[in-house]
Amino acid sequence: MNLDFLINYILIPLVKIGIIFLILSGVIAYLTFLERKVIAFMQVRLGPMRVGPHGLLQPIADGLKLMLKEDIIPAQADRLVFMLAPIITLVPAFIVFSVIPFGAASTINLPAFSQNLFGQTLTYSGTSTGLFVTDVNIGVLYVLSISSIGILGIILGGWASNSKYPLLGALRSAAQMVSYEVALGFSIMGVLMMAGSLSLVQIVEAQRNAGTWYVFLQPVGFILFFICGVAETNRAPFDLPEAETELVAGFHTEYSGFRFSLFFLAEYAAMIVVGSMAVTLFWGGWLRPFPSVAALAFLDYIPSFLWFAAKVFVFLYCYLWFRASWPRYRYDQLMKVGWQVLMPIAIANVIVTAGLMLLFRG
Repeated sequence: MNLDFLINYILIPLVKIGIIFLILSGVIAYLTFLERKVIAFMQVRLGPMRVGPHGLLQPIADGLKLMLKEDIIPAQADRLVFMLAPIITLVPAFIVFSVIPFGAASTINLPAFSQNLFGQTLTYSGTSTGLFVTDVNIGVLYVLSISSIGILGIILGGWASNSKYPLLGALRSAAQMVSYEVALGFSIMGVLMMAGSLSLVQIVEAQRNAGTWYVFLQPVGFILFFICGVAETNRAPFDLPEAETELVAGFHTEYSGFRFSLFFLAEYAAMIVVGSMAVTLFWGGWLRPFPSVAALAFLDYIPSFLWFAAKVFVFLYCYLWFRASWPRYRYDQLMKVGWQVLMPIAIANVIVTAGLMLLFRG
């Protein structure tokens, strides 16, 4: 009996998925705590301090509170869609992590073995596996397509609530997605042209071969990607679908208890997705700073996944910083920035990149 297929294509991916899910859930829980602490620091406050030392157990208390709160469904709501909307938002945010590479390939070596069990010989030829669930040749397209589905949960949740404020938030979310999704797609075209691949692993390897991160070759594309990423995740200053000062709480006004928390789990997961994609496409993924400089070779002793995590943390901190310091855009300003500013710049960046590639490679 040969176990190669069972272990390589079922057991190992399931173990990786379980590890990613557990780690990601913990990171999201404490990201909410970190956000409250960072904003409190910027506003000269203490933030959560009562539960645990320095408030470190606050995310656990919040989770218990949300699970024990009464789950209210409006009488005139579409019950089925109302209940499914948070799940539709949350699941795609977690699924996209299946193709994001967290570290260098071939980092974990699994040895071969042969063993007799109940009269059958179990053999396994061994393999080496990287710090990612799978590497598909359309990884970028997969992330963009799956992450776009999450917006549908926001739209359906606002519509199914049968309430005016959630409906307005849902409509804003739909318009915001259309406005910024196109510019976001154009912003990464330069990276794809230089890397010659849609595989996220191959894009990182292309940056290793080039000896530099693509942020230095595509600074305009990086800035556009990050701005559009903030808008796609409905974070300040582009949090128009929620807009507490205008729409009570926006699309999730009628939600309570655990379903209410699912929307925010999806939002924080989407923030990590955008940070991970920005790091992978523009900041060299798991590569150390200046990978072509031999004098910095001592930095290779730091595990690749720690480099990746440190870079993603920089983007997450920026998200928290923006919320603490920037005012919300007006809706007409949001649309104007998306279509009249970001879109033309993104198209121009693609044209200039293509022209320079023809000039220097021709």
